[in-house]
Amino acid sequence: MKMDDLTINPMVIKPPGASAPGSAGAVSDAPPAGKGFGEFLAESIQKVSEIQQDADRRAAELVAGKPVSVHETMIAVEEASLSFKLMMQIRNKVVQAYEEVMRTQI
Repeated sequence: MKMDDLTINPMVIKPPGASAPGSAGAVSDAPPAGKGFGEFLAESIQKVSEIQQDADRRAAELVAGKPVSVHETMIAVEEASLSFKLMMQIRNKVVQAYEEVMRTQI
C-alpha cells in the first residue's frame, strides 16, 4: 500500500431529523438491527463456559499423562480464570445498576 492510496474521508455530522442526501426525506430513528442485551449476555456466559470446559479438558489430559503442552494448558487455565472474573465483575456492575435504579425515587 502506498501513501498516495491513503485518504481520509470527511466526517459528516447530521443534526437529529436531518435526512441523508438522496434519501427523499426518509429518516429512521430505529436502532440498528442487532442483538439485545439479554442475547448478548447469554452468548457471553456460554462463551465463558466453553473456555472453562476447554481448560478443564486440557488440565485433565495433562494429569492423565497425554502429550499436551504445559504452557498452552496453563494459558488456557489462566484465560478461563480471567474470563470468569470478568464475568463476575460485569454481573456485579449490573446488579449495582439495578439496585441504584430501584432506589431512585419517582
